[in-house]
Amino acid sequence: MKISVASGKGGTGKTTFAVNFSLFLNNIKKNKIVLVDLDVEEPDCHIFLRAINSNRKKCFREIPKVNEKCNLCGKCAEICEFNAIAVANTEVIIFPDLCHSCYACIELCPQEAFNIENIEMGEIHWGIITSNNFYFVEGKLKIGEVMAVPMIKQTKNFSIEKFGENSYFIFDSPPGTSCPVIEATKDSDFVVLVTESTPFGLYDLKLAVETMQKLRKKFGVVINKAGIGNQEVYHYCKDEKIPILGEIPYSRGIAELYSQGRDIISIPFIKESFRKIEEKIINLV
Repeated sequence: MKISVASGKGGTGKTTFAVNFSLFLNNIKKNKIVLVDLDVEEPDCHIFLRAINSNRKKCFREIPKVNEKCNLCGKCAEICEFNAIAVANTEVIIFPDLCHSCYACIELCPQEAFNIENIEMGEIHWGIITSNNFYFVEGKLKIGEVMAVPMIKQTKNFSIEKFGENSYFIFDSPPGTSCPVIEATKDSDFVVLVTESTPFGLYDLKLAVETMQKLRKKFGVVINKAGIGNQEVYHYCKDEKIPILGEIPYSRGIAELYSQGRDIISIPFIKESFRKIEEKIINLV
């Protein structure tokens, strides 16, 4: 089972849900539980976990490198839709930060004038959390590296290869609705969209819903900080026939535990809420 946790914007409680839902699953499932932090530009699940990430692996992405066969014909710059290549009078200039490693220039160069060069983009960290059945994986981009998608893809693929398809994966996705979110959610069996019942929450939820509909993913909504704002998110979900999986109430007790970096599943009504959420996900998959 692969469940992605996403949100239309940051600060809605996505990581809080991902971490605590993983802890909850660890108490009820016999499968390996693997929490994967795919918010590679700013991973923060580790703050809430007692993870022992003793393992590290460097990650690289491939960019083209011109060789001596180049005759400056300009075909590479012409076909590069990301403007990552410019051809000057005497040389071909490659901009690694713009390159998406699509290999179009390499495949279509008439002179076969490109080799591949690996550049380091970040690291994958992994380890065990508190028990022998609960694991944590984190992708982390190198400072200054701008391409999040390749890092997300490698982190996700590494996790599945390392722990096996029979594991229960929770992918904590980046915020927003752009390419990193699509990469983080596209292979999941189900997507949990975390939102707040506020006008800002509703606006970004609509964007996230449109994205999931275009991806044809099964999804449902968890409302965090329930009790603040208004009822518009509830009305929207009802009108659009979007299942509300559950709520995490706006609570001083939850805020205090969060501020101390502690989990919230020790609160009885939170545990019961997560139990119902898990049941609904199983019924919807």
